Amino acid sequence: MSDARQPWLIAAAALSGAAALLHLATIAGGPGWYRFLGAGERMARLAEAGSPRPALITLLIASVLAIWSAYALAGAGLIPRLPLLRTALVTITAVYLLRGLVLAPALAMNGGRASPFLWWSSLIVLAFGITYAVGTFRAWPTLAAGAR
Repeated sequence: MSDARQPWLIAAAALSGAAALLHLATIAGGPGWYRFLGAGERMARLAEAGSPRPALITLLIASVLAIWSAYALAGAGLIPRLPLLRTALVTITAVYLLRGLVLAPALAMNGGRASPFLWWSSLIVLAFGITYAVGTFRAWPTLAAGAR
């Protein structure tokens, strides 16, 4: 199934891949990028001080996002099947959706107020989660072991 019958998982892979690349660009961009992208003042100051910690944390996040992208590509049939494909896609979907839904309790706890970063990041990852959810649902019959 290497045709475009799974456009939602292809889109999901592109979204996670783009997020991984943005994280790598943040490492290269330095403290200003950490601030602009909402990593927090502490991470930006550590980067300014030359600490390897922000780069290592950001590299870890980029690696996870790249792996998630690979799982979406495998689900779309564009690369070889990866272990625990169904489980991984459901888990990735859940992580994105739960992170996106963090906005609701944050608003409730803060009297309806949230930072612009929380709003934007929540909406973005919610869109990622919806993309993975629709893609996983549509591809479900082909995701079973031995289905291809």
